[in-house]
Amino acid sequence: MSIFRETFKAIRITLVIWLLTAIVYPLFILLVGQSFFPISANGSMISNINNQLIGSTLIGQGFTSDRYFHGRPSAVRYSQGKKAQPTGISGGSNLAPTNPELKKRILKQVEELQNQDKQPVGDLIYTSGSGLDPHISLKAARQQIERVAQARGIQEDDIIPLINKYFDGRFLGIFGEPGVNILRLNYALDLQDINLQQN
Repeated sequence: MSIFRETFKAIRITLVIWLLTAIVYPLFILLVGQSFFPISANGSMISNINNQLIGSTLIGQGFTSDRYFHGRPSAVRYSQGKKAQPTGISGGSNLAPTNPELKKRILKQVEELQNQDKQPVGDLIYTSGSGLDPHISLKAARQQIERVAQARGIQEDDIIPLINKYFDGRFLGIFGEPGVNILRLNYALDLQDINLQQN
């Protein structure tokens, strides 16, 4: 009789722990996140003026038009199809530093920048470890100002305040690298164009 009582007690404790850790705690965290940090809890998604999702500020996207600032190259390719639905894939190329394919890709990137009379900057040549980095350095952003300004038909001085606005410093002043969030910057440029057309 004692063994059945102990077994029932063990099952009951297991169910209580499961209820607390698998249901109560996640629901509590969900409630706190949605109540106090709704943007972060939902993936830091950005919507355009038509209320359509255009992407997450946490995940890089592949901008190729001269009208936009370009981000870091990605070994896994950024979100394909609808911009607001990332592939969910992350990771580097896993190519060793001595791999000829890696060297070939880097030299191609360097050549493209040199053809544009740009100094090759690390974050416009090398992919990030995750392959999804949404930031570039201030130096890489400054190198693209002239191209973006010419493509949009605006002054470079109209772009600089936006770069400063979307520049993210180090977390708590010491963690990570500072950089410019490309999605937020490019969307701000589109909004600026819309405002200029309306005025």
